[in-house]
Amino acid sequence: MNAAMDFLIIDDDKTFRDATCFLIEEAGHYAEGVESGQLGLKWLKEDKWDTVLLDVSLGCENGLDVLTEMQKQFPLVPVVMIAAQGSVKMAVEAMRRGAVDFLEKPFQREQLITVLGRMQRLSQMSKRIERLEQEVSESQAQNVEPIFDFTTPNMREVMEILMRAAKTPASILLFGESGTGKSVAARAIHQQSHLADKPFVTVSCPSLSKELLESELFGHVKGSFTGAIKDHWGKVKAAEGGTLFLDEIGDLPMEIQPKLLRLLQEREYERLGENVTRVANLRVIAATNRDLKNRVAEGWFREDLYFRLNVIAVEMPPLRAREGDLLRFAEHYEKFFAEQCGRKLDGFSPEAVVHLLAYGWPGNLRELRNAIERAVILAKGDQLGPSDLPAELRRQSTTATTNGHELPLVGSLVSLEQLEEAHLRKIMACTPCRAEAARILGIDQATLYRKRKRIGLE
Repeated sequence: MNAAMDFLIIDDDKTFRDATCFLIEEAGHYAEGVESGQLGLKWLKEDKWDTVLLDVSLGCENGLDVLTEMQKQFPLVPVVMIAAQGSVKMAVEAMRRGAVDFLEKPFQREQLITVLGRMQRLSQMSKRIERLEQEVSESQAQNVEPIFDFTTPNMREVMEILMRAAKTPASILLFGESGTGKSVAARAIHQQSHLADKPFVTVSCPSLSKELLESELFGHVKGSFTGAIKDHWGKVKAAEGGTLFLDEIGDLPMEIQPKLLRLLQEREYERLGENVTRVANLRVIAATNRDLKNRVAEGWFREDLYFRLNVIAVEMPPLRAREGDLLRFAEHYEKFFAEQCGRKLDGFSPEAVVHLLAYGWPGNLRELRNAIERAVILAKGDQLGPSDLPAELRRQSTTATTNGHELPLVGSLVSLEQLEEAHLRKIMACTPCRAEAARILGIDQATLYRKRKRIGLE
């Protein structure tokens, strides 16, 4: 199904404007007309238009000069020039100034439909290029996220469930604290699914007012609320054939929840201010850091919507429950940001490792990423040390309990033997194998064996 487009007609002849708008809307698109080039430029600043139809003769204005100004201000908006006395010379000049097509008045309906078809193909191509560029940009930005780089059993289990579910059309609900990687996991699901070559569209549920969020999701028609100066297609339409990711679904206003339930159950929706029922072909992934069962009990979230979303539900483990991955994540970030900043660093000092392991990371992966990026930028030496880490990491008590063992911080009033034992136990608990533990500790495996035997870690 071809997507409808928004056309802006700029012509000083009202009869022609109205007739052209009628023909365009009859073809399944949306059109508005204005009488001057200056007004057309104002409308282009205020809203998004897919194509402009611009008359060469606009009374005291020259349409070709208006075209030049449009190319300066809105170079990505295609312009079709129209004129009553067409000529090869005028058409060539219009194309030279940036027009993509030319129509001569009076034109037949079939001629206009042909031009509309060309503009639609051009728009689809531009949107596909824009989507691919966005995906490349997002992919490069997310290369820093080690979502698949894990050894913790509970994280392995989560990703195994998600990758199996990715191949199905089932709705997926991601729980987890802020910063645990829910949005990265959602994109990973999309990329591993049969919809990978289709759009991935995100809507942040708490970011807008109820009215604007409803318009953002489902779209609206002109005049449906103050400021709705033209028809608008929402994110549901933009995600057609692909994935709609609803971030922080727990904050979705109660008034919109029945409409989302209808979208999930019936695959139907209506734009704001319109009674035309439309069919949606998409997959929904939702995420929240809230307890939806409590939200249901408190009357803030519909129970039927909760169960409809909860077809495949997983909880992204917090970083403190993924100790086996913590140091590997930190090293991953250190290498990424060191390369990005053009710095050569030799990992973390033993003292910095102790601080990293002792901290609770309430902000999870997002906080870890920010902390390591800051440390890399401010590092004074060839290794990241405690002084390079944020102050809150160093403002801990002298000990932190992990797996039943006290982990003394560097500078605590403890012996070197106690510090070494605590550090050794922690590293062994956080690494997948002895070879990795020996590498982090900077000793060979034989030495590690002797030290483990001495403290009873056989």
